[in-house]
Formats: sequence, structure tokens, C-alpha cells
Amino acid sequence: MPCSTSSGASSPGRFSSGSDCGDLDTPFTERSILFDDHDIEVAVQQSTLEQHILVVGGCGFIGSHTVWELAKAGYNVIIIDNLSNAFNSVYHRLDAMINLHYDTVKAGCRRPSLKLFEADFRDSKTMEKILEAYEIPLVFQEPENRRHSRISGVIHFAAFKAVGESIKNPLKYYANNVGGLIDFCSLLSDFGIKSFVFSSSATVYGTVADIGIPLREEYCSQTRTVFLDDDGQKKVVESGCSGLTNAYGRTKWMCEAILNDLAHADPEWTITALRYFNPIGCDESGLLGEDPRAAATNLMPVVLRVMTGESPVLNVYGDDYDTPDGTAVRDYIHVTDLALGHLAALKSRTDRGFRVYNLGSGRGYSVLELVAAMEAVSGQKIPTQLVGRREGDVGMCVAKANRAEEELGWRTQKSLGDCCRDVWRFLEESRLTV
Repeated sequence: MPCSTSSGASSPGRFSSGSDCGDLDTPFTERSILFDDHDIEVAVQQSTLEQHILVVGGCGFIGSHTVWELAKAGYNVIIIDNLSNAFNSVYHRLDAMINLHYDTVKAGCRRPSLKLFEADFRDSKTMEKILEAYEIPLVFQEPENRRHSRISGVIHFAAFKAVGESIKNPLKYYANNVGGLIDFCSLLSDFGIKSFVFSSSATVYGTVADIGIPLREEYCSQTRTVFLDDDGQKKVVESGCSGLTNAYGRTKWMCEAILNDLAHADPEWTITALRYFNPIGCDESGLLGEDPRAAATNLMPVVLRVMTGESPVLNVYGDDYDTPDGTAVRDYIHVTDLALGHLAALKSRTDRGFRVYNLGSGRGYSVLELVAAMEAVSGQKIPTQLVGRREGDVGMCVAKANRAEEELGWRTQKSLGDCCRDVWRFLEESRLTV
């Protein structure tokens, strides 16, 4: 049995989507309960109009910030997380933040529900039991025994994501990221859950990223694509991508291909793949940040380890790239902006099928520029040393995010300075609570 934790307001009820209190009708649970067979009966007997968003990997860095934004917008959230790289304290922190938000900012508004199941999304038997708890019982028999769920959408974050590890242990990445996705989508389909947001990555662009201009979604496509480039010239891109540099990037490309094929085969699916660039920052409250079990290898957590004295110096991998200062350039996006991109994907997709969007700022910063920005915010010198290039890295990776703005109404709002200030606030808050 999976471990379960739930939270909600004390009395059942709903509010209309026209309310100032939120975007969706939201239910409430009467009590915190443990997950057993009786709970399944209770869940099935609840109002069939209650809708939830299932967030797989919802206690991780990006997942937890997305859960927070979903809850503030009035969505009921179910988290699935095996806590292999996160802590259940993240759930309790989210629960407290949501309580405070609905006691103050949205006082008088009904609080959406939040529930955590400590489970692995690849465990089909456990996942089936959880999904059954949210199945809508049918009053009349429907053709083909169609099933319906109170889960109206799924956001999938449960992938391994360390580039270096993927090169050393590729089978681990293919088994979890690719094999896990196939079985999970098959199970969702059995329950009639066919709205899916997939966390992809800019790594799918491979060495195409080094062309020196912002990357368009068309540069890595699952179908033959004809488009006009920025100079008004007609371009034709065949399906596929070139120059993938690591197993992690290949798993993300494979997953996109699988999801595209799924949506083509079953037109009831609405699947959105969001290609992240480089998420950094923390919630502006300083209460929610990046806190993995395993030491993260992306730049900002490494910078923080140097600032706290856990590491003596920041290794800068390569100073001979074709960039202004020779160090690698990345498109850094505030994690709150990224989280809001998932809400936009859920709310703004009016069509069905498979669609890809870049989520980035469109502005690149080098490693040394990020270090300087963090030094300016903290007033602390960050020691660095130049070392050789790291296997699997590219010199530049910057988004062209026009499609997300035009079709989803989404664009970044926060700057690199905002990212650094919020990270520093989280670090200071963490020091105070230790």
C-alpha cells in the first residue's frame, strides 16, 4: 500500500469558476485519512463533479513550485512521489503555505484539497488502486465500457535528470524515463484520463543549440515541418533531431516521439510537452526552494554549496566556448515562471493532439554572469576555478519562446536578478530554521 497524506478544509463544498477566489470549482475533504480499501469507497461516493490535477513527482523542485501555483489558482492537487530525491517535509511545507494563503490572501475563499501518495508511478498495481479512488461511478452502462475520472489532467515530472549520470548509467534512464512513461500512459488511458503535460527539456536540441541563435521548436520536430524563419525564408525540417549528446536528452526526445505517436493514434488525447531551459530561483516567500536528497549537479545548487562552505570552489567547465566570455551560456528561467507555464498549458490548450512549447526567457547568460549576479545580491565573493569542458555539455542554449506567448498567453516575468534574490532569501530562511 502506498503511504498517503491528505489535507483540505473542514466542510464539503464548491465555488463557481466565476468567483474571485479561484479559477476552478474546488472540493474539500472532511478529515485527514490513511489510504486503505475503505478510503476507496469514500472517494468513489464523493461528488462526481470534483476535479483534481495529478502531479507525478510533485515534491521535487519544479513539481513543488507547480503544486503551489496550482493550489493558489484553486486546483485540487494529488501528488504522486516516491521521495527518492525529495522529502515529505516538502508536502507539509506546501500544506502550511496553502493554509496561510487561504487564511490571509484569500480569506473567506474555500481551500482546495492537497493529497500526497508516497508511491512510484512505475508501480502499476499501486497506481491502479490510487486511480480507482478517483474514478467516477457510472449510473448507466456506456459503450465500450468507457471509464471516467475526477482527475482532469496530469503533469508528469518523474524523470531522472542528471546528464552525467545518464552517460554512466543509461539503462537506469531508459527504464524510468521511457519505459515508465509508456506503462503510465497506458494506465491513464484505461481510466479515461487523456489530458497530459510532459516535462521535456531543451537537451532535445542537442548540438543544434550551438547555432548561435535562439532555438525554435521546429528545430527538433516529431513530424516533417515547414515554416518561415526569422528572415522570412522557407525552411523544411524533417522529423527527428541531431547531435543529442547524452542519454538523458535521448530519453526526453524518445518520450516526445512516443507521446506524439500516442496522440496521433488516439485523437482524444491532449498532450503538451514543455521544453524547459534552465530553471533556477525559488518562490519569493523563501519558504520553498530546491532541496533534493542527492546533490544536484546543475549550476545554481552548486553555487549555493560553495556559498555555504560545503564546497571550496565552483568549477567552471570550459572557458573556450564561442561565447562572449568563453563560458557556457544558458537561458535561465525563474521556477515560478516555469510553474505558471504548466498552468497555462492546462488552461489554454483548446485543441487536442500533441504540441511542443519552449519555456525560456529568450535571453542567455554565461556562467560567469550568473556568478556575478549572485555575488551582487549576496555581497559574498564566490571562488571559481576554470577546468576542462564537461562531457555532454553544449556551449549555448537559449529559447525562442514566441509560440508559448502566442498560443498559451505565457511569458517570463522575472529577471536573473529576481532569481538570485529569491534563492538568497531561501538560503537565509533555511539557515534560520536549521
